[in-house]
Amino acid sequence: MTKPVAIVTRKWPKENEDRLKELFDVTLNESDKPFTADELKSALQNCDVLMPTVTDKITADILSVENRRAKMIGNFGVGFNHIDIAKAKELGITVSNTPSVLTDCTADIAMSLLLMAARRVGEGERELRAENWTGWRPTHLLGTKVTGKKLGIIGFGRIGQAVAKRAHFGFDMDILYWDPYDIPSDVTKKFSATKLDTIEDICEESDFVSINCPATKETLHLMNEERFKLMKKTAFVINTARGDIIDEKALVQALVNKEIAGAGLDVFETEPNLPNELKTMENVVSFPHLGSATIETRLAMGNTAIENTLAFFAGTDLPNKVV
Repeated sequence: MTKPVAIVTRKWPKENEDRLKELFDVTLNESDKPFTADELKSALQNCDVLMPTVTDKITADILSVENRRAKMIGNFGVGFNHIDIAKAKELGITVSNTPSVLTDCTADIAMSLLLMAARRVGEGERELRAENWTGWRPTHLLGTKVTGKKLGIIGFGRIGQAVAKRAHFGFDMDILYWDPYDIPSDVTKKFSATKLDTIEDICEESDFVSINCPATKETLHLMNEERFKLMKKTAFVINTARGDIIDEKALVQALVNKEIAGAGLDVFETEPNLPNELKTMENVVSFPHLGSATIETRLAMGNTAIENTLAFFAGTDLPNKVV
């Protein structure tokens, strides 16, 4: 039987790539360099399934390439805001993603950022590496206590709930949340979570605001100048979702004006580029998009993308269909 032709846009873990070789007539990206727009168009013309990730901006123009062969996009990642989903649906292109498998590791990173920002861990490590530490003293690098504080979670889906679990049971934090959808009461009771009516309420009441909602047209710059001004001057914002949910210019201004105490960021609006201020401010902890970066999770993401693709070509229901 003829194997489906697959093109993979970035390097995957070796175990995933070995499996791809067994199941598909696959072209791998050995150099791991991002595809250009023209290369993405060419890939769509020469494969049955394109297997991209967050670095691939798959626009309406790219999807509309003449003589497109690909009938499916098997995305490596839970987020799909880099794909023009409306155009894909219009053209009859099936799109899948890889949710669930990265929930725990992303929540771990959110808590890491929260703790590092609050306790000034990055500053301390830099001081040690620069050999500037002169020893313990009562007023040295005083941070913010985490235990017992209020954590406001924007987006109370799988990852938001996983963050709540760690914060509530691990650090006795009071959980506040906002979500446009109704969350079952048995879920909220687990964490003694309280739903607030608006994002503004979350900003006003929380000591830490964690962004855990998807990137959509509605959530673009959800955290903006007005909402930063509502936050406590002692509060921190944590983002492990998508960079463009935060207006980075407004964030920089809020930090410069000391309207908030700090930020912990794993994602950026124009990554891998980010404002110089976010690179140099001592009260900002920045990670290079490490939310799902564990061996176990990345392997699970690759296998989930493969299972979605196998289901598509077998004509069965996709486990994780977007459109």
